[in-house]
Amino acid sequence: MAMMEKPESATDEIAILGRILSNGKGIPVGVARQLLKLDFSAEDKARMHDLALRNQDGALSDKEKQELHSYANAGCLLGILHSKARMALKQFSQK
Repeated sequence: MAMMEKPESATDEIAILGRILSNGKGIPVGVARQLLKLDFSAEDKARMHDLALRNQDGALSDKEKQELHSYANAGCLLGILHSKARMALKQFSQK
């Protein structure tokens, strides 16, 4: 997939969420386990794949480009949640 610049508001939202999750309180173990179960549906994965392929060919409408950006932003947020959850579980297992 071609690299796309993120709109500033999306970057800001991701940064804000990262700060919220890094507030030092930690994620409870049960919540961490549930967060790691979150994923895109098969339909969303298929849609992302289709958009990514057509993006490589420059064949996306402006609306589809925004949709692809939205999926990328959601994936980034999901990645942050998964990372924080894994860190919480690692800290729990080391106690």
